[in-house]
Amino acid sequence: MTKVININGRGTLTLPKELRQRIGLTGEGQVVAEETPEGILLRAGATFPVEIYTDQRVAEFARHNEQALAGFRLKK
Repeated sequence: MTKVININGRGTLTLPKELRQRIGLTGEGQVVAEETPEGILLRAGATFPVEIYTDQRVAEFARHNEQALAGFRLKK
């Protein structure tokens, strides 16, 4: 699919609805723009939140896992 897209004075562009649907962008989303030898490649992108755990939080996870798995241990 080839489409002509206008860019405003701020550099903002709008992808046509048909194109957004084809690449899986619904509602708000992100697009990754990558420069290639052939031009600019646009692809759907995603951002995932990252949580950095403290040692105390990791220990809490371990305790909960031990409790949850206690009934599933094989007895020798």
